Amino acid sequence: MSEMRKVDEVTLEIAGNLLLSIAEEMGVALIRSAYSTNIKERRDISTAVFDPKGNMVAQAEHVPMHLGSLLGIIKVVLERYGDALQPGDMFMANDPYGGGGTHLPDITIAAPVFEDGKLIGWVANLAHHSDVGGKVPGSTSGDADSIFQEGLKIPVVRVMEAGKTDLDILHFVMANSRLPDERYGDLQAQLAANRIGIRRLKEAYARFGDDLVDSMYALQDYAERRLRAGIAELPDGTYTFTDYMDDGGVASPDPITITVSLTIKGDSILFDFSGTHPQVEGPINVTYNGLLATVFYALKAFVDPDIPSNAGIYRVIEVKAEEGSIINCTNPAPVGARIDTCMRVADVIFGAFAQVAPDRAIAGCNSSCTTAIFSGSDPHDPSRFYVYLETIAGGAGASAANDGLSGVQVHMTNTSNLPVEALEMEYPYLEVLEYSLIPDSGGAGKTRGGLVILRRFEIKQDNILYTGLGDRQVFPPWGLNGGQHGSGGRYEIIRADGTTEHPPSKVTNVVLNKGDLVSVYTPGAGGYGPPKERDRERVLVDVIEGRVSPESAKEIYGVDVTSEVEAQTCTG
Repeated sequence: MSEMRKVDEVTLEIAGNLLLSIAEEMGVALIRSAYSTNIKERRDISTAVFDPKGNMVAQAEHVPMHLGSLLGIIKVVLERYGDALQPGDMFMANDPYGGGGTHLPDITIAAPVFEDGKLIGWVANLAHHSDVGGKVPGSTSGDADSIFQEGLKIPVVRVMEAGKTDLDILHFVMANSRLPDERYGDLQAQLAANRIGIRRLKEAYARFGDDLVDSMYALQDYAERRLRAGIAELPDGTYTFTDYMDDGGVASPDPITITVSLTIKGDSILFDFSGTHPQVEGPINVTYNGLLATVFYALKAFVDPDIPSNAGIYRVIEVKAEEGSIINCTNPAPVGARIDTCMRVADVIFGAFAQVAPDRAIAGCNSSCTTAIFSGSDPHDPSRFYVYLETIAGGAGASAANDGLSGVQVHMTNTSNLPVEALEMEYPYLEVLEYSLIPDSGGAGKTRGGLVILRRFEIKQDNILYTGLGDRQVFPPWGLNGGQHGSGGRYEIIRADGTTEHPPSKVTNVVLNKGDLVSVYTPGAGGYGPPKERDRERVLVDVIEGRVSPESAKEIYGVDVTSEVEAQTCTG
């Protein structure tokens, strides 16, 4: 723990909330000024404020996965540029192996903030760009065996110097994307968001002076103390859990083992991932920064969700993961779909924690960032290319007290859906025929798991390419303490001639033509506790709301809906 800064509690509380509000305002500015649907509608971004040394002090509640992308860039900038930093500078990167991120579509832009020649902090934002080149539209393919197939790698570069944007760099990025105008618009939105953050941080410094910087360090100390106190309340011991991913893609068709051993001793905790699968020739590898972001999220969520999200949490965490494993991969392993692996890492951590404190645990979630990417050319203007990217939500795991939510993103992602109206307006070559929850798809239990989402598309023109990336299609979300597992996901293509295809969980550039139907079923989630212990009234409500069928109510929960209704009618 670092030495406590002498900042009174009132100032610390105000400064902490002010720093968080700066990060949040940057996020609003980025979303409202972006060009692509992936940012302005789906909000696939993150924003944060850092202390002068590059330690995170405030992160807006956007996408936990992005923390891994924000971890490294500022430290690299400080190492490379050091005393050459000046007001008006901004730096850009996306290289997972060079301090820039966790996969190539996530472009991070960071800016130092000066006042009277003194470095008082940093602001940074990240945006997921819908295409940064590579072998397939969307820059993530199920058959990639090298990161060089996944798009343009951007090392840490100075994209703005003394307030002047380096247009040569922007043009270089644009030239390597299938959607250059979209890239330009989104990058300009990122630069603008940082300008907002710089302005607000300078205003905060004018109000608090050096107390603001001291508060940044004190907030990290506070987060560390609070997390250690929470860990100290847990029973000492070692707790192990293992789960599996369906496969690593076309070149790695066998199941992938993810295992963790948690060792709690006093107020410290060790995450040992020994025994986890080696890296693969497929897009599901994770860099170490991505692993740290996942551990950060899971530990905070389980121990104390209200702890401020800052670098103080990392002081408590010890992580062991063999270099060259799927969760600590080495260059040039592909990482495009790394979030699916991080989802499974989160699941195994929560599975181990379920042995520590069952009353806080949740069952297995959908834990698959089920991605559907459609791309093609405008039939009226063949020079105009489009890429529609969607990550479709699923079920959340049940807990001892509550049913799991349906139709939500979980764990490492927190993006919004793309509304059907916006989708069909922006991409008239697709029509959404169905967007619904599937009955009986949530794991049965005393508390029920969340349901599967079905999103069905009709293809309105020939020669559209489809890439699907997902998991939990072979190994469904597990239940806890007698709860049943939830339904797994799947893809289905019904051709215009009536033939049906069931692609694997990771499929690349399937050619679709007019009249074809593509159905994406996301995974559900596990239940908690024996189904027969579920309150009968809750079962009746489930049936009325279409979440559980009358047949399942009788067979699994032991509730004859017809008899219950008749009994209530006679009583009434």
